[in-house]
Amino acid sequence: MNISKVIDVELVEELQKEINSIKTEVAKVIVGQDEIITNLITSLLARGHCMLVGVPGLAKTLLIKTISEVLDLQFSRIQFTPDLMPSDITGTEILEENASTEKRDFRFIKGPIFANIILADEINRTPPKTQAALLEAMQEHNVTAAGVKYSLPDPFFVLATQNPIEQEGTYPLPEAQLDRFMFNLWLDYPSFDEEVEIIKNTTGSSTGIVNKTISAEKIIEYQNLVRRVPVADNVIKHAVKIVSSTRPGNNRINSEITDLISWGAGPRASQYLIMAAKTYSIIDGRYSPEIADVERALIPVLRHRIIPSFNAEAEGITSIDIINKIVGKS
Repeated sequence: MNISKVIDVELVEELQKEINSIKTEVAKVIVGQDEIITNLITSLLARGHCMLVGVPGLAKTLLIKTISEVLDLQFSRIQFTPDLMPSDITGTEILEENASTEKRDFRFIKGPIFANIILADEINRTPPKTQAALLEAMQEHNVTAAGVKYSLPDPFFVLATQNPIEQEGTYPLPEAQLDRFMFNLWLDYPSFDEEVEIIKNTTGSSTGIVNKTISAEKIIEYQNLVRRVPVADNVIKHAVKIVSSTRPGNNRINSEITDLISWGAGPRASQYLIMAAKTYSIIDGRYSPEIADVERALIPVLRHRIIPSFNAEAEGITSIDIINKIVGKS
């Protein structure tokens, strides 16, 4: 067997143990949300970014902060407000006097975006110009100030949150910008038993203390491992077939479904479906993804990339309903 293949097999087994350790440590603070945690780790390993949608009080911030502590990564929270400026995120230049030369020089002060994990809290509360500054940094992995490029740290992982209620005074992200997020994850209310456990854990005198498990260097190694995972042609074709079926005018699906869609998903959705499938497979200890791995990622990848038509909205049909219809017909 090729030496690199042996190393990859060992890495997959090592990653499995690391994922179990991460979940054990996170469970000391966070009750439930196992699928959300898995998808957050999946997105990180696939070099993607996540949009989290949930009502206040579901511990979105605590969840992300806990994961960053377990992964031994630098965490930065940015609270998005209507008066937040792009320089408040990326950084700014200040005029500073050099004590030795007695001359004044500009010095760049890095903003909160220079961290490994960024929580962009309530991203729809800030104007488009500031949203664009964050999204550009996500895409380019660097910040430019006065013609000088400053590289962002690696790994670099952005989690933006949106509140599905209280939409007055917000600036919803355009679909083109939403497309830069790999996953759109919805946090549900805890079950009755989970909420009982949460109350027990948070109203006493003791708090969970988590241990660091993985370094930034190891995460980068796992990210490279995901890239090397082979994918069979039939799995790729299945992903592309579903994504192309979200586009109006596609002849492979009936007019009943196409009439429900104004705009469908682009090629980036197919890329993310395959990256998610690769990551799911190695997290489960398999060395190549299956069609089931692609279908597991359909809703978080496609939910925010399908725009229902006016008729669909009038009938209360959501993008998730459309995805389920497509899968049932494909």
